[in-house]
Amino acid sequence: MPDISLTTLVFLCVAAAAAGWIDAVVGGGGLLLLPALLLGMPQVPAAQILGTNKAVAIVGTTGAAVTYVRRAPVRVGTAVRIGLAALAGSMGGAFFAAGISSEVLRPVIMVVLLGVAAFVLLRPSFGTHADRGPVTRARIATAIVLVGGGIGFYDGLFGPGTGTFLVLALTAVLHLDLVAASATAKIVNVCTNAGALAMFAYQGTVLWRLAALMAVFNLAGGMLGARTALRKGAEFVRGVLLVVVFSLVAKLAFDQWSG
Repeated sequence: MPDISLTTLVFLCVAAAAAGWIDAVVGGGGLLLLPALLLGMPQVPAAQILGTNKAVAIVGTTGAAVTYVRRAPVRVGTAVRIGLAALAGSMGGAFFAAGISSEVLRPVIMVVLLGVAAFVLLRPSFGTHADRGPVTRARIATAIVLVGGGIGFYDGLFGPGTGTFLVLALTAVLHLDLVAASATAKIVNVCTNAGALAMFAYQGTVLWRLAALMAVFNLAGGMLGARTALRKGAEFVRGVLLVVVFSLVAKLAFDQWSG
């Protein structure tokens, strides 16, 4: 573990807990966790920051997924199939990450997120009511290829906002309400994190002792966030979703123009 002060260690653990809560409710915990690691350890290479971030995030995401599965109506079989495609996609994205410029990707992601925010604002009923009818094979196939493979590849390649994209895509493709989509997204996100983490671990870029400590706090935040979403319902998740989307756009814009 790098030589860091007690104050910095406390800061990183609090950030991990808060990121776990946000990620469990609507995704986007990396919006907080990754910048916190960069701020707390500016001397650490970026590859080790990214690898440690994944090692922390997978624990909180797994805890949130277990909480959701036990208390929410989740189609686990469908989620696992999407997740396996996401795992493969995230490993591919992590493999190609070194050759992609984030300066090129950031403007594209900002435009997509602003479009998403406009859609959610103009469609107040989006994600507040689930389609309880049968899920067709065509929808499942679309979710596996586009949601699993596509967003999984993005997570390994770039990362910020993956959980949020999963929630939105699952709501649109499988016609889930936002709570059920958040629950399904957690299972898929476990797989994307696992794929990317496997690649980072293979490359030796994970600070395991620091990750283990932060993971405890991330797990507590993730389980609390899942319980909050289940208790508050889809309208609450929708509100948090909009806050996270606009915050993510602001963060990406700051990174783009300050760099």
